[in-house]
Amino acid sequence: MLSGSDTGIGHALAKYLDGLGFVVFAGVLNKDGPGAEELRQTCSQRLSVLQLDITNATQVKEAYLAVSEKVQNAGLWGVVNNAGILGFPADGELLPMSTYRHCMEVNFFGAVEVSKVFLPLLRRSQGRLVNVSSMAGGIPLPRYAAYGASKAALSMFSGVMRQELSKWGIKVAAIHPSGFRTGIQGTAEQWDKQEKELMENLPADTRQAYGEEYLLGLRKYLLQLPSHCAPDLSPVLGAVLHALLARRPQGLYTPGKGAYVPLCIFCCFPLWFYDFF
Repeated sequence: MLSGSDTGIGHALAKYLDGLGFVVFAGVLNKDGPGAEELRQTCSQRLSVLQLDITNATQVKEAYLAVSEKVQNAGLWGVVNNAGILGFPADGELLPMSTYRHCMEVNFFGAVEVSKVFLPLLRRSQGRLVNVSSMAGGIPLPRYAAYGASKAALSMFSGVMRQELSKWGIKVAAIHPSGFRTGIQGTAEQWDKQEKELMENLPADTRQAYGEEYLLGLRKYLLQLPSHCAPDLSPVLGAVLHALLARRPQGLYTPGKGAYVPLCIFCCFPLWFYDFF
Protein backbone atom coordinates (compact mmCIF):
# COMPACT_ATOMS: atom_id res chain seq x y z
CA MET A 1 0.00 0.00 0.00
CA LEU A 2 1.42 3.36 -0.96
CA SER A 3 0.21 6.93 -0.59
CA GLY A 4 0.58 9.90 -2.92
CA SER A 5 0.18 7.96 -6.16
CA ASP A 6 -1.41 10.81 -8.13
CA THR A 7 1.91 12.13 -9.46
CA GLY A 8 5.68 11.96 -9.14
CA ILE A 9 7.45 9.20 -7.22
CA GLY A 10 4.24 7.59 -5.95
CA HIS A 11 2.73 7.43 -9.43
CA ALA A 12 5.91 5.98 -10.94
CA LEU A 13 6.28 3.56 -8.03
CA ALA A 14 2.72 2.25 -8.43
CA LYS A 15 3.39 1.49 -12.11
CA TYR A 16 6.83 0.03 -11.36
CA LEU A 17 5.62 -2.36 -8.65
CA ASP A 18 2.58 -3.37 -10.69
CA GLY A 19 4.87 -4.16 -13.62
CA LEU A 20 6.94 -6.42 -11.34
CA GLY A 21 3.82 -8.40 -10.39
CA PHE A 22 3.03 -6.88 -6.99
CA VAL A 23 -0.53 -6.49 -5.76
CA VAL A 24 -0.58 -2.71 -5.39
CA PHE A 25 -2.96 -0.54 -3.37
CA ALA A 26 -2.36 2.95 -4.76
CA GLY A 27 -3.66 5.69 -2.48
CA VAL A 28 -4.48 8.94 -4.28
CA LEU A 29 -5.59 12.37 -3.15
CA ASN A 30 -8.21 12.46 -5.90
CA LYS A 31 -9.61 9.14 -7.15
CA ASP A 32 -11.26 10.96 -10.07
CA GLY A 33 -8.13 12.88 -11.07
CA PRO A 34 -5.92 12.31 -14.12
CA GLY A 35 -3.25 10.45 -12.14
CA ALA A 36 -5.72 7.94 -10.75
CA GLU A 37 -7.34 7.48 -14.15
CA GLU A 38 -3.98 6.83 -15.80
CA LEU A 39 -3.21 4.12 -13.24
CA ARG A 40 -6.52 2.43 -14.00
CA GLN A 41 -5.87 2.57 -17.74
CA THR A 42 -2.21 1.49 -17.81
CA CYS A 43 -1.83 -0.94 -14.91
CA SER A 44 -3.03 -4.51 -14.42
CA GLN A 45 -6.16 -5.66 -12.62
CA ARG A 46 -3.99 -6.38 -9.57
CA LEU A 47 -3.75 -2.64 -8.84
CA SER A 48 -6.47 -1.01 -6.76
CA VAL A 49 -6.89 2.77 -6.61
CA LEU A 50 -7.91 4.01 -3.15
CA GLN A 51 -9.18 7.45 -2.20
CA LEU A 52 -6.63 8.47 0.44
CA ASP A 53 -6.12 11.96 1.79
CA ILE A 54 -3.67 11.05 4.56
CA THR A 55 -4.74 14.08 6.62
CA ASN A 56 -8.29 12.68 6.73
CA ALA A 57 -8.57 10.04 9.48
CA THR A 58 -11.83 8.71 8.03
CA GLN A 59 -10.27 8.10 4.62
CA VAL A 60 -7.25 6.39 6.21
CA LYS A 61 -9.57 4.05 8.12
CA GLU A 62 -11.65 3.35 5.02
CA ALA A 63 -8.48 2.55 3.06
CA TYR A 64 -7.43 0.18 5.85
CA LEU A 65 -10.78 -1.63 5.72
CA ALA A 66 -10.62 -1.92 1.92
CA VAL A 67 -7.09 -3.37 2.05
CA SER A 68 -7.98 -5.71 4.95
CA GLU A 69 -10.90 -7.11 2.99
CA LYS A 70 -8.66 -7.89 0.01
CA VAL A 71 -5.65 -9.37 1.82
CA GLN A 72 -7.74 -11.34 4.35
CA ASN A 73 -5.48 -13.45 6.60
CA ALA A 74 -2.38 -13.04 4.43
CA GLY A 75 -1.63 -9.62 5.89
CA LEU A 76 -0.03 -6.75 4.03
CA TRP A 77 3.65 -6.92 3.10
CA GLY A 78 4.50 -3.26 2.76
CA VAL A 79 3.34 0.29 3.50
CA VAL A 80 5.13 3.09 1.64
CA ASN A 81 4.44 6.54 3.07
CA ASN A 82 5.21 8.66 0.01
CA ALA A 83 2.60 11.44 0.03
CA GLY A 84 4.13 14.83 0.77
CA ILE A 85 4.13 18.55 0.02
CA LEU A 86 7.03 20.95 -0.47
CA GLY A 87 5.61 24.32 0.51
CA PHE A 88 6.95 27.57 -0.94
CA PRO A 89 10.78 27.46 -0.64
CA ALA A 90 11.78 30.61 1.23
CA ASP A 91 13.75 31.68 4.29
CA GLY A 92 12.30 30.37 7.53
CA GLU A 93 11.62 33.86 8.86
CA LEU A 94 9.55 34.69 5.78
CA LEU A 95 7.35 31.60 5.74
CA PRO A 96 3.88 32.02 7.27
CA MET A 97 2.96 29.69 10.13
CA SER A 98 0.34 28.08 7.88
CA THR A 99 3.15 26.64 5.73
CA TYR A 100 4.84 25.08 8.76
CA ARG A 101 1.55 23.60 9.94
CA HIS A 102 0.57 22.30 6.51
CA CYS A 103 3.96 20.62 5.96
CA MET A 104 3.77 18.95 9.36
CA GLU A 105 0.16 17.89 8.80
CA VAL A 106 0.93 16.10 5.53
CA ASN A 107 4.59 15.10 5.71
CA PHE A 108 4.61 13.98 9.33
CA PHE A 109 1.23 13.58 11.02
CA GLY A 110 -0.35 12.03 7.91
CA ALA A 111 2.43 9.45 7.60
CA VAL A 112 2.22 8.63 11.31
CA GLU A 113 -1.56 8.17 11.05
CA VAL A 114 -1.22 5.78 8.09
CA SER A 115 1.55 3.84 9.85
CA LYS A 116 -0.40 3.42 13.09
CA VAL A 117 -3.58 2.32 11.32
CA PHE A 118 -1.88 -0.21 9.01
CA LEU A 119 0.64 -1.68 11.47
CA PRO A 120 -1.64 -4.57 12.55
CA LEU A 121 -1.56 -5.83 8.95
CA LEU A 122 2.24 -5.52 8.79
CA ARG A 123 2.60 -7.34 12.11
CA ARG A 124 0.64 -10.28 10.68
CA SER A 125 3.02 -10.61 7.73
CA GLN A 126 6.23 -9.39 9.45
CA GLY A 127 6.32 -6.86 6.63
CA ARG A 128 7.97 -3.55 5.79
CA LEU A 129 7.30 0.10 6.60
CA VAL A 130 9.03 2.48 4.17
CA ASN A 131 8.93 6.24 4.72
CA VAL A 132 9.91 8.53 1.84
CA SER A 133 11.61 11.43 3.61
CA SER A 134 14.10 13.77 1.94
CA MET A 135 17.73 14.86 1.90
CA ALA A 136 16.33 17.98 3.64
CA GLY A 137 15.17 15.71 6.46
CA GLY A 138 18.73 14.71 7.33
CA ILE A 139 20.70 17.91 6.81
CA PRO A 140 19.77 21.63 7.11
CA LEU A 141 19.20 23.22 3.71
CA PRO A 142 18.49 26.96 3.29
CA ARG A 143 14.91 27.86 2.27
CA TYR A 144 13.54 24.50 3.42
CA ALA A 145 12.86 25.19 7.11
CA ALA A 146 9.21 24.06 7.04
CA TYR A 147 9.67 21.17 4.62
CA GLY A 148 12.95 20.03 6.17
CA ALA A 149 11.60 20.14 9.73
CA SER A 150 8.59 18.00 8.78
CA LYS A 151 10.79 15.48 6.94
CA ALA A 152 13.29 15.41 9.83
CA ALA A 153 10.39 14.50 12.11
CA LEU A 154 9.42 11.70 9.71
CA SER A 155 13.01 10.41 9.61
CA MET A 156 13.23 10.36 13.41
CA PHE A 157 9.87 8.57 13.57
CA SER A 158 11.27 5.98 11.13
CA GLY A 159 14.34 5.41 13.29
CA VAL A 160 12.34 4.92 16.47
CA MET A 161 9.85 2.61 14.72
CA ARG A 162 12.77 0.58 13.32
CA GLN A 163 13.90 -0.10 16.88
CA GLU A 164 10.48 -0.65 18.43
CA LEU A 165 8.93 -2.84 15.72
CA SER A 166 11.90 -5.17 15.29
CA LYS A 167 10.54 -7.50 17.99
CA TRP A 168 7.72 -8.42 15.59
CA GLY A 169 10.03 -8.82 12.61
CA ILE A 170 8.78 -5.62 10.97
CA LYS A 171 11.59 -3.80 9.18
CA VAL A 172 11.50 -0.01 8.77
CA ALA A 173 13.42 2.10 6.26
CA ALA A 174 13.67 5.81 5.50
CA ILE A 175 14.41 7.04 1.98
CA HIS A 176 16.32 10.34 1.65
CA PRO A 177 16.32 11.16 -2.08
CA SER A 178 18.28 14.08 -3.47
CA GLY A 179 16.52 16.44 -5.91
CA PHE A 180 14.23 14.64 -8.36
CA ARG A 181 11.69 16.15 -10.74
CA THR A 182 8.34 15.16 -9.28
CA GLY A 183 4.84 16.53 -8.83
CA ILE A 184 5.86 17.90 -5.41
CA GLN A 185 7.22 21.00 -7.17
CA GLY A 186 3.56 21.96 -7.65
CA THR A 187 1.74 24.09 -10.19
CA ALA A 188 2.06 27.78 -11.00
CA GLU A 189 -1.40 28.35 -9.52
CA GLN A 190 -0.38 26.77 -6.19
CA TRP A 191 2.81 28.82 -6.04
CA ASP A 192 0.96 32.06 -6.84
CA LYS A 193 -1.40 31.44 -3.92
CA GLN A 194 1.42 30.62 -1.48
CA GLU A 195 3.59 33.51 -2.66
CA LYS A 196 0.69 35.92 -2.22
CA GLU A 197 0.10 34.69 1.33
CA LEU A 198 3.82 35.01 2.11
CA MET A 199 4.08 38.57 0.79
CA GLU A 200 0.85 39.80 2.38
CA ASN A 201 1.90 38.64 5.85
CA LEU A 202 5.41 40.12 5.87
CA PRO A 203 5.95 42.85 8.48
CA ALA A 204 7.31 46.08 7.00
CA ASP A 205 10.65 45.86 8.84
CA THR A 206 11.19 42.26 7.66
CA ARG A 207 10.40 43.24 4.07
CA GLN A 208 12.88 46.11 4.35
CA ALA A 209 15.57 43.89 5.90
CA TYR A 210 15.44 41.37 3.05
CA GLY A 211 14.79 43.91 0.29
CA GLU A 212 12.39 43.74 -2.63
CA GLU A 213 15.05 42.40 -5.00
CA TYR A 214 15.69 39.39 -2.77
CA LEU A 215 11.99 38.70 -2.30
CA LEU A 216 11.37 38.82 -6.06
CA GLY A 217 14.33 36.48 -6.49
CA LEU A 218 12.48 33.76 -4.54
CA ARG A 219 10.14 33.27 -7.50
CA LYS A 220 13.14 33.05 -9.87
CA TYR A 221 14.71 30.40 -7.61
CA LEU A 222 11.46 28.47 -7.65
CA LEU A 223 11.16 28.54 -11.44
CA GLN A 224 14.74 27.27 -11.81
CA LEU A 225 14.24 24.48 -9.26
CA PRO A 226 13.07 21.76 -11.69
CA SER A 227 16.12 22.30 -13.93
CA HIS A 228 18.36 21.26 -11.01
CA CYS A 229 16.34 18.10 -10.37
CA ALA A 230 16.99 14.72 -12.00
CA PRO A 231 14.17 13.53 -14.30
CA ASP A 232 15.02 9.82 -13.94
CA LEU A 233 13.28 8.43 -10.85
CA SER A 234 14.77 4.93 -11.14
CA PRO A 235 17.29 5.38 -8.25
CA VAL A 236 14.40 6.13 -5.88
CA LEU A 237 12.28 3.27 -7.21
CA GLY A 238 15.22 0.89 -6.81
CA ALA A 239 15.81 2.03 -3.23
CA VAL A 240 12.14 1.46 -2.31
CA LEU A 241 12.20 -1.97 -3.97
CA HIS A 242 15.31 -2.96 -2.00
CA ALA A 243 13.70 -1.73 1.22
CA LEU A 244 10.65 -3.88 0.46
CA LEU A 245 12.39 -7.08 -0.67
CA ALA A 246 15.91 -7.32 0.79
CA ARG A 247 16.44 -9.78 3.61
CA ARG A 248 18.40 -7.09 5.46
CA PRO A 249 17.16 -3.70 4.20
CA GLN A 250 19.11 -0.59 5.10
CA GLY A 251 17.68 1.71 7.72
CA LEU A 252 18.48 4.70 5.49
CA TYR A 253 18.70 5.01 1.70
CA THR A 254 20.14 8.06 -0.08
CA PRO A 255 19.29 7.65 -3.77
CA GLY A 256 20.36 10.26 -6.29
CA LYS A 257 23.53 12.15 -7.10
CA GLY A 258 24.87 14.21 -4.24
CA ALA A 259 22.50 12.88 -1.59
CA TYR A 260 25.21 11.08 0.38
CA VAL A 261 28.02 13.65 0.14
CA PRO A 262 26.38 16.52 2.11
CA LEU A 263 25.19 14.00 4.72
CA CYS A 264 28.76 12.73 5.20
CA ILE A 265 30.11 16.28 5.49
CA PHE A 266 27.36 17.18 7.97
CA CYS A 267 28.07 14.11 10.13
CA CYS A 268 31.88 14.00 9.95
CA PHE A 269 33.05 17.61 9.78
CA PRO A 270 32.63 20.66 12.04
CA LEU A 271 29.34 22.51 11.54
CA TRP A 272 31.10 25.69 10.36
CA PHE A 273 32.59 23.67 7.49
CA TYR A 274 29.20 22.24 6.53
CA ASP A 275 27.62 25.72 6.64
CA PHE A 276 30.41 27.04 4.42
CA PHE A 277 29.96 24.09 2.05
